[in-house]
Amino acid sequence: LDACNFGITPTRWQRSVFPGEYWPKLNVIHEGIDTDRVIPKPDTILKLPNGETLRAGSEVITYVARNLEPYRGFHMFMRTTAEICRRRPRAHIVIVGGDDVSYGARLPPGDNYRKRMLMEVEIDHSRVHFLGRIPYEDYLSVLQVSSAHVYLTVPFVLSWSMLEAMSAGCLVIGSDTPPVREVIRHGENGLLVDFFSPKSLADTIDQVLDHPEHYQKMRQAGRET
Repeated sequence: LDACNFGITPTRWQRSVFPGEYWPKLNVIHEGIDTDRVIPKPDTILKLPNGETLRAGSEVITYVARNLEPYRGFHMFMRTTAEICRRRPRAHIVIVGGDDVSYGARLPPGDNYRKRMLMEVEIDHSRVHFLGRIPYEDYLSVLQVSSAHVYLTVPFVLSWSMLEAMSAGCLVIGSDTPPVREVIRHGENGLLVDFFSPKSLADTIDQVLDHPEHYQKMRQAGRET
């Protein structure tokens, strides 16, 4: 940092964690999202591994992370999933992500956070779909059929997937943490909830699924952002 003339960081939050004396050298330039490829597509049909199909307009809650782990709020989402299964008998929850650990401490061999959470919470396995890691086009289909897309993160690097979800026209429900607040303005282009409150997240998902027409402008604003 002392030697460089011009530094790049994708978000203001990431710049903020460097010592302040270096901020004048660090330019906030995001890598960008391909908004011509990642688009809303209301006629998308998502075929699940069990043969079922999901379409836009159904109750589909989506969650995406490179790996299913606490840094990305997976444990909080699974607790919410259990609540949604109880509240909404027609809802399907689609979860994309691997069982490795990208960030934070690794678990013992053979263990992963998906196994741990499935031991902790009670869900309807016929309506909670773990897709693992999937091809990019299938991932886009997941976003395009989503009724409510959940993005949770501790203060850390902001995922491209959240921005791609906005570009795909998703209604993003994000954690009220600094990296997310940098992009999502609550009530304007998405919704923010307490990272540590599965009940608050479940309540917000309920509102979105009960009144989808009220959130259409918010989806459009997310895409515009």
